[in-house]
Amino acid sequence: QLQLVESGGGLVQPGGSLRLSCAASGFTFDVYAIGWFRQAPGKEREAISCIKYYDSSTNYKDSVKGRFTISKNSVNNTIDLQMNSLEPEDTAVYYCATGRAGVRTPCMMIPIGYNRWGQGTQVTVSP
Repeated sequence: QLQLVESGGGLVQPGGSLRLSCAASGFTFDVYAIGWFRQAPGKEREAISCIKYYDSSTNYKDSVKGRFTISKNSVNNTIDLQMNSLEPEDTAVYYCATGRAGVRTPCMMIPIGYNRWGQGTQVTVSP
């Protein structure tokens, strides 16, 4: 069965850090773009960051630039999202997804560009 599994969510105080991981089961990331998204209650799902696996090019939502880092973890074969300086506004369910990695275009920062999704992991930032 082909699936994505997120892990690493939890409760953290403002200013704290979390590291999310996205693991692929039944396939490899090699030819894909991998995106991290989040959805807060009552809000639309939004893209946080993405990476094209074959060239490691990345893209970030403006509000997380300098705080979040997406990377390939070759030891664990995961795509990780390191989140620092977390704010209450970062509270959401975080999802990873895979989609087509274009050759001459950045990885897409919209959900419609991704067709396989994980089940999500909750991140709560609260005192």
